[in-house]
Amino acid sequence: MSRVALVTGGTRGIGEAICTALKDAGYTVVANYGGNDEAAKAFTERTGIPSFKFDVSDFEKTKDAIAQIESDYGPVDILINNAGITRDGTMHRMSFEQWDAVIQTNLASCFNTCRSVIDGMRGRGFGRIVNIGSVNGQAGQYGQVNYAAAKSGIHGFTKALALEGAAKGITVNAIAPGYVDTDMVRAVPEEVLKKIVATIPVGRLGKPEDIANAVMFLVGDEAGFMTGSTLSINGGQHMY
Repeated sequence: MSRVALVTGGTRGIGEAICTALKDAGYTVVANYGGNDEAAKAFTERTGIPSFKFDVSDFEKTKDAIAQIESDYGPVDILINNAGITRDGTMHRMSFEQWDAVIQTNLASCFNTCRSVIDGMRGRGFGRIVNIGSVNGQAGQYGQVNYAAAKSGIHGFTKALALEGAAKGITVNAIAPGYVDTDMVRAVPEEVLKKIVATIPVGRLGKPEDIANAVMFLVGDEAGFMTGSTLSINGGQHMY
């Protein structure tokens, strides 16, 4: 029986590329999404991958949904925390609602999903968790104190959980993408996007597949000695 992989924010952009790569490799894949029913339906029709709608920022809803997924498809051995939103604004203009929405969806969701699968992973002696951070969580970004804080938090969360899971066969790693050609990035004004691309040494935006390829390595048996790491995939935009 193939291992079950759950990808949050899995029906579009980077999440869709990850789901497709996992399915092509023989995993049983389930995608989560938060609100776009039309896109989720099209995704499932296109890929054959089931999509479950639930709010990853809500602990009880996440716990119940994952219990249902495990009942339907089997225990989740691979978890990809990819769900994320932006609510940009400079600090002096940012509302608490903008701050809280991003922190809850991007960071608290990692606790909600991991808490729902960690006992099972520990009991089975195997788990692969990959958390999607961001270059802006490493370098910061003007107008994104909420997003940068959440993504930076993911990087610290990854290291701490990696220490807890290592002896139980659970690896926990993160990927920090740079600017990738997704709906979120395409929403940036064209003149701003041109300036961003000009700061990327390879001279282009990333592709969702660039991130998916790294996920495929991290979830494999070959990566069993790699945990607590953050892979920076940003075209050379930020090196440290």
